[in-house]
Amino acid sequence: MKVLLSFSVIPMGVGVSVSEYVAECERVLAESGLKYQLHANGTNVEGEWDAAFAAIRRCHERVHAMGAERISTVIYAGTRTDKDQTLEQKVASVEAKLG
Repeated sequence: MKVLLSFSVIPMGVGVSVSEYVAECERVLAESGLKYQLHANGTNVEGEWDAAFAAIRRCHERVHAMGAERISTVIYAGTRTDKDQTLEQKVASVEAKLG
């Protein structure tokens, strides 16, 4: 099943800046071959359910390996059965309605 998701991995107890941990998760996604887009509060991912959630697991594994003892992750996932939709199509649909 294809999924469009947005997630944010939040390492806890590592200080104020978490950009090095975010960068490591972006490396995981690049290695995964999934389509993804970094944004200010997380990352959007497009792909098959199992592959997308496996990538999030790998993000957790890598961030723990970097020394973060605790991680909190927020995931928003959406699926459709009526059509195959992309991240760009979702944004374009709203932009078209804005004129």
